[in-house]
Amino acid sequence: MTRNFKILIIILFILIGVYFINSSSQNQLLSKSDNAIILDKNQIKKILIQQGSDALELAKKDTLWTISGNDTLIIKSKSIDDFFNQVLEVKKETIISENPEKYAIYSIDDSTGTHLALIDSLDKTIGYYIFGRSKSDYSRSYIRSKDDPKVYLADQNVMYMLSTRPTYWGETAQKENNQIPNTPSLNN
Repeated sequence: MTRNFKILIIILFILIGVYFINSSSQNQLLSKSDNAIILDKNQIKKILIQQGSDALELAKKDTLWTISGNDTLIIKSKSIDDFFNQVLEVKKETIISENPEKYAIYSIDDSTGTHLALIDSLDKTIGYYIFGRSKSDYSRSYIRSKDDPKVYLADQNVMYMLSTRPTYWGETAQKENNQIPNTPSLNN
């Protein structure tokens, strides 16, 4: 082989090496979407949601969900389905911050965040998360776990599904034909 050909092969190997190193470092910068809440949904027997001084508890009795402390409302199946299919499936993307001093900026500190506690049948907390509104992108929210200082940008905004209003979760039972049972008819 001639000397020029050897130099050309060496340069080619160097370029291939630089390409693979660059490709590897670029892959580390990609935003990855992982589930933010990783747990067995079947273990959840209570859902606690708190926003400021407002709080709501949903409890599962046998197969039915109820609003604790409210016996006049029946759970809306759509609200529960949205919670299990969207809130519990929210994905965390980019790390926004790891600094607890910046939690208030992202509305995920103790006073401004929306707290979600998931509890099992033994009254043990199996998941505790704090959600915050994104002020720059209303289609997303922020999320952090109580055990992890990292604040993540979520792939969607689930804040409206974490309401503490009982009427979001439940509705009054509809009477058949809009009549009150056991009342005599005026036509008799």
